[in-house]
Amino acid sequence: MADIGDLSALADVASKARPVHVICLGLSALDQVWRVDRLFAGQSEKIKAVGYGTLGGGMAANAAVAVAKLGASVAFWGRAGNDAAGHEMRSAFVTEGVDVENFRLFADGRSSVSGIIVDSSGERQIVNFRGLYPEATDWLPLEAVARASSVLADPRWVEGAATLFREARARGIPTLLDGDMADAEVFERLLPLTDHAIFSEPALASFAGSAEDESFAALARFGCRVIAVTRGEEGMSWHENGHVHRQAAYAVDVVDTTGAGDVFHGAYALAIGVGLNVRDAMAFSAAAAAMKCGHAGGRNGIPTINQCLAFMRTKP
Repeated sequence: MADIGDLSALADVASKARPVHVICLGLSALDQVWRVDRLFAGQSEKIKAVGYGTLGGGMAANAAVAVAKLGASVAFWGRAGNDAAGHEMRSAFVTEGVDVENFRLFADGRSSVSGIIVDSSGERQIVNFRGLYPEATDWLPLEAVARASSVLADPRWVEGAATLFREARARGIPTLLDGDMADAEVFERLLPLTDHAIFSEPALASFAGSAEDESFAALARFGCRVIAVTRGEEGMSWHENGHVHRQAAYAVDVVDTTGAGDVFHGAYALAIGVGLNVRDAMAFSAAAAAMKCGHAGGRNGIPTINQCLAFMRTKP
């Protein structure tokens, strides 16, 4: 049986004995998913789909759904067009129990839509239209940040993320950045406002010049409490208090890796919101992401807290 640390605070969330509220800000997209036997290999090729589905996606959006499914209170702050895709995304959030009061559908906007191709091993190829909507943040209810336990943002709405993080910092609320691929100036702006920065390997390699653990030192100038990188089946590593730490991935039969990183971020935001130490937060988040990978779709298979804790107890 695994030593899973002191996760009693999470059990308290599951029993509703400990209230926790997370704000997730950033991208919401409508994912159109084609399931195939193999991914595209050539420049011009036609392949047959063995399945198709449409569902809500997006980094911060999936993270918000993960927080809700894990059993905590969560609000999604973001933008979409007042179009069919925007309304479908809003309905999906409501079904999952996510607060959408500040998910604004702009009349002159266009929603973000992604096409995702998933092969039989769970690997994927993605093409995304990021949408068109105003950058202004003057409509965000920043007073609501006072009741948040933690806040999370992805790099797709830079002005919104900076505004949210500044407010959270002023109130002593931990900030978490989903470090997905973005231009260097985006990270230069957001990292000084970030307590916990968790990168994907491609994003860290692009920004720091390498995704190896040695690259953490180059990012120390931003003053983040934690700099981390997720490595899929290789687990993850992070830099904290001058030291590098590692967390192994949990072994599962992978069906679909879509959304695994987003689920990890949502679980981590919840964990730091209830005050877990970083090592325990990493282990819990890795378990939640692994369980999701056993199911098709970016949001299917996200566990409850109790399911996740039970899973962790059975793993070495």
